[in-house]
Amino acid sequence: MIADLRRPHRTYTIRQLCQEFKCTPRALRFYEDKGLLSPAREGLNRVYNYKDRARLQLILQGKRVGLSLAEIGEILDLYEVGDGGAQQAASSLRKFRERIVALERQKIDIDQQIEQLKEGCEAMEKRLEATRPDLLPRAGDYDQTMRRQLDGAEH
Repeated sequence: MIADLRRPHRTYTIRQLCQEFKCTPRALRFYEDKGLLSPAREGLNRVYNYKDRARLQLILQGKRVGLSLAEIGEILDLYEVGDGGAQQAASSLRKFRERIVALERQKIDIDQQIEQLKEGCEAMEKRLEATRPDLLPRAGDYDQTMRRQLDGAEH
């Protein structure tokens, strides 16, 4: 099946790509409006080829790692340069490294915020224990509820 997806004559409908990549038709039309995709037309229908499919895959991967659509567009445009993808790879490498640095900074900030929140929780629990211990079980229930929601979001 993989070889079948790479055949130049293979085409896809908007519905097929949306099902495969779990995105909406509106998203594909948006990427088209931004110049990231340019499907052929058969009447009013969009017809995507194997290059459009590959571009969509790169767009979605870029979004997942936090690249802007402008950055994704720059990378996609380099595909047409004709140097075997060398400029595209170099540009991608630079953008990926920049993104890693930004995410590492965010991770430090998030870790600090989590620590501050934990300290705040401890202080409030001590205060409640001293003044209104009857309210503490509800706080524990809230914590369990949030943990269940987080566990559900991971799957």
